[in-house]
Order: sequence, then structure tokens, then C-alpha cells
Amino acid sequence: MIHELSADECRGLLEAASVGRLGFTHDGRVQIIPVNYVLDGDSVIIRTVPGGIIGATAESGDPVAFEVDHLDSLGGEGWSVLMNGLIHPVTDPQELAAIDTQRVLPWAGPDRPLHLRFVIEQISGRRVRRERNR
Repeated sequence: MIHELSADECRGLLEAASVGRLGFTHDGRVQIIPVNYVLDGDSVIIRTVPGGIIGATAESGDPVAFEVDHLDSLGGEGWSVLMNGLIHPVTDPQELAAIDTQRVLPWAGPDRPLHLRFVIEQISGRRVRRERNR
């Protein structure tokens, strides 16, 4: 059974998770990279290294996708939230000060000083539950 999620339901699920996948095109190829994130209003904050592939994508101004999901194989259910939008570096000191940077803890290591804001332009989601045989 598939249930389409409302934007509010999607945001609620995003608040409960901390790992997503950033999808973008680099050198003519689709890239999908897992990142830690925190929801910040109608945007997502991630941290990365300056000069890396994700930072270069933010500088390009090209559209990106961001996806977060959860699967419970034993329970036979899961959900997925897909967002589309733009990503840009956060450079304004006041904007940086307003971000809860302690909640954006990259698993790849703490030395990720470049904060990026993914602005959600479109959001959709689904919850899926396996039908049980009786």
C-alpha cells in the first residue's frame, strides 16, 4: 500500500532523520552522495569541505535533488522524501550564527567548515507498507 505524504508530513520525517543523499550532475554524470543534514525551516543545512565536489556544485547554481528515506525490512514498511531545489554556500556571519551547527555532525569527520543551504523548492514523499498474507 502506498500513501502520498503531505508537505507537513514530509517535514516531520525530515526532522527525525539526519542522513540524506544529495543528487546532482558533475562532469556530465549523475552523482549521489550521502550527507548529514539538519532541517532549518524550509531548507536543509549540510557541511562539507571547501573545494570538494559538493562545494563546486553549490557554486555552479545548478539544480540539485535531496532524498531521505527509512526502511524497516522486518516490518515491511518505509518512507521516502524527495526534494528539488538549489544549494548555495552560507557565508553571511549572522546567517551562520543562526544555524544550529551542533546538530550538523558529518560522519565523514568534523573538519567540514563549509556550510551549505539547500533551499527546498519542491517536496514530495511516500509511505509504503507491505500487505501481509493472511
